[in-house]
Amino acid sequence: MAIRNPYRFTADHYERMGRAGILGEDDRVELIEGQIVEMPPIGSRHAGTVNYLIAVLVRGLGDRAVISPQHPVRLSDLSEPQPDVAILRPRPDSYRDSHPRPEDILLLVEVAETSVAFDRSVKLPLYARVGIPEYWLVDLKGGVLEVHRSPQQDRYAEVKELRAGTVIAPAAFSDLELDVGKILGS
Repeated sequence: MAIRNPYRFTADHYERMGRAGILGEDDRVELIEGQIVEMPPIGSRHAGTVNYLIAVLVRGLGDRAVISPQHPVRLSDLSEPQPDVAILRPRPDSYRDSHPRPEDILLLVEVAETSVAFDRSVKLPLYARVGIPEYWLVDLKGGVLEVHRSPQQDRYAEVKELRAGTVIAPAAFSDLELDVGKILGS
């Protein structure tokens, strides 16, 4: 018997499951298109890369943006992923009243050691579809930083692959140049 119509959880259902203790704070799950998806454990190289990015971005951007590490973003009623790093527009409530929405997001970064295929085939089209202006995929195994800009439907019109020896600046903050080799840990 084939499953005809799988149940799709909404972001409100997902958050209620968390408040009720069905999903714990330490559970490595995200809501993607109505499905609760288990994420792989975070290794030390992944964690260190996120730590490095957070430190550099906080130092470089100060009060010009909110740097959000591995916290939820509400992309739609069916999707609430937790990207490794989100650069957000400043808001007086510091996002206490609600999770960031697509219009609040300037850049999303996913760091991947084992999840490159998922981040590229599932998250990238999702981010493009909701209009996230810029998405970086830090492929630690491949030694490449993929920069995706100019969302168009399920893809990005501008894609660059950068390696150690180059620099990158977020589109929203062209004055903040980051060393790609340091991001990749090279």
